Amino acid sequence: MTPRRIVLDTNVCLDLFVFGDPRCAALRDALDRGVVAAVTREDCRDEWLAVLEYARLGLDDAARETGRALYDRYVTPFVAIDAVPALPRCGDPDDQKFLELAATAGAKVLFSRDAELLRLSRRTSRDHGFAVVTPETWGSPHASL
Repeated sequence: MTPRRIVLDTNVCLDLFVFGDPRCAALRDALDRGVVAAVTREDCRDEWLAVLEYARLGLDDAARETGRALYDRYVTPFVAIDAVPALPRCGDPDDQKFLELAATAGAKVLFSRDAELLRLSRRTSRDHGFAVVTPETWGSPHASL
C-alpha cells in the first residue's frame, strides 16, 4: 500500500517531535507504520530549525537535537517539479508555504492548528484535493482522511 502524502506545519511538528502531545498519538503511529509519508521543502525545514531555537520554548540542547533528528527521520524533502497553482491566500503569509507544499506535493492532508490555515480547508479540499485539519482528526472515527 502506498502511504498517503501529508504535510505537517511547524506547530504540529512541535507537538509530535518535541512535546509528545497525546492528541497526536494516532498520527505518530501512522507515521511509524508508514501509513502516511510527511514531506517538506527547504523553507519549511528552515522555519522548523529556527523555531527550535526560540528561547520562549525553553528547550535545552538535547531537546532541540531530538526535535531535529525526529523531523529528519519522519519528514522527507520534496522538490516540486510543477508550478504552484493559484491557492487561497492565508491570513498569515508565513503559512502560505505549507499550502504551496501540500498542493505541489500532491498531499491529501495538511495538518495544522493554525486558525488561518484551518479556515481554508473547505476551499483547498474542493479546489486542490487536500484538507487542512488538526492532527487529532487522524484518530477520529468520523474522519474520512
